[in-house]
Amino acid sequence: MYRHILIPVNAPAEVEPMIRFASQLLEADGEVRILHIIPTTTLPEVTRQWRDSVNIVVPAHEAGAALDVRVDPEVRASTDVVGEILESAETHGVEAIFMTLAGDRRSRNPFVGHTASALLHHAPCDVIVVNRLALAEERVQRILVPAFGDSAPPKAMRIAEEIAVRHHGIPIVSLHLGPRHPGDAPPPARSPRGVPLHHHPVLGSGIFGHGRRRLADVILHEAADERYGLLLVGEEAPPGDGPSPPEGARITRRFLEELFRGAPCPVIAVRG
Repeated sequence: MYRHILIPVNAPAEVEPMIRFASQLLEADGEVRILHIIPTTTLPEVTRQWRDSVNIVVPAHEAGAALDVRVDPEVRASTDVVGEILESAETHGVEAIFMTLAGDRRSRNPFVGHTASALLHHAPCDVIVVNRLALAEERVQRILVPAFGDSAPPKAMRIAEEIAVRHHGIPIVSLHLGPRHPGDAPPPARSPRGVPLHHHPVLGSGIFGHGRRRLADVILHEAADERYGLLLVGEEAPPGDGPSPPEGARITRRFLEELFRGAPCPVIAVRG
């Protein structure tokens, strides 16, 4: 699905799980770029952290060799974490940035808060956010994909289909949160690659009128009620380089934090 994937990492423990997860969506001749940013340019701290970065570079090479995936690790030092990630993505022509939402507001981890929000808004490519459960999960029974409009976002469905195929054709359930009309065509029973598709409408309307928190609650309730193996939430970015639509982007850092904090199953979010 992707030929070039960029993964910003902050700690050695993130390297192997993120590469392993990205390999599911990587084309046969694709490449994963691991980017570690030292968030300071002050000596001697940058020198010390640069030496420590071997603990990220070495596992990156080892994970790539074990998975038969091309991995190119890179270490930079900068106080502008967002700028460095975006510059690397543009320079290397990456098609997707994979990252995690980790830590909390008191964390010094540079890949939370402002960084996540900025990447979701400004990245010129797909941004895929993965929670810890999704990194650890090896078996998936069913995938739940919320549909905010007439149908689920195409990019989210493509990723769900790719994961479903790699798990021997597990079903995808489309959770319809928007209104449906009597004249709508019946939804397909299978994806283009033969994955079973089920469609589950949420009754009770009024969802969008109660804000993103209400929307997150509804999605989490459905995910918990049916014991899904994976929750995949997606949103298509607006065309061109203009701002988000008037109603505002639904896949925001705050919305993702609500999902990640309360999710009873692994969560993947994609904006692209």
